[in-house]
Amino acid sequence: MQETKTLSLKEETSAGIHTLLARRWSPKAFSSHAVEPEKLAQLFEAARWSPSCYNAQPWRFVMAARQEAEGYNRLLSTLVEPNRQWAQQAPVLILAVAKLDFDHAPKPNRHAFYDLGQSVANLTVQATALGLQIHQMGGFDAAAARELFAIPKGFEPVAVLALGYPDGQAAPQAGRTRKDLADFVFSGSWGRPAAVIL
Repeated sequence: MQETKTLSLKEETSAGIHTLLARRWSPKAFSSHAVEPEKLAQLFEAARWSPSCYNAQPWRFVMAARQEAEGYNRLLSTLVEPNRQWAQQAPVLILAVAKLDFDHAPKPNRHAFYDLGQSVANLTVQATALGLQIHQMGGFDAAAARELFAIPKGFEPVAVLALGYPDGQAAPQAGRTRKDLADFVFSGSWGRPAAVIL
């Protein structure tokens, strides 16, 4: 079993947050070490326990590990060239897909993308807890992914995740930036910063 390097980040947070959230970052370099099947199962179990509207659980995942070369190369081929250049180092690629309609009623689930995002967030935090890192990508050809993986009508490919152990030589970029809380946490009316963050 690989010994993983603990990432140390000097985060200037305006409020104390959990170390797993502070340690999460999106690397463009991965170790060649394969991700153990039991850890992959834990990631998808974390995704499974995410909340969703009407408990519809609209997330679907197509996983491709490097050792399954045919599926891996197909998923890799859907990435835009700049992403493909670095993502090919990742031992696992995952296509995240949203189911667009409810099962319990014949109507669109307008929360499907939101719920898929929550599921991926759960998966990402679990990955960080296991010493893994994920880089999420919107730069891919959704139509090609649909065709290459026979994704049926009513489902939408949304993102591709590159997953693996971080490269021991790589480190998070210093000075990661985030908007101030006052820019997006309002109270009373739109644009009025909430008192709790002042």
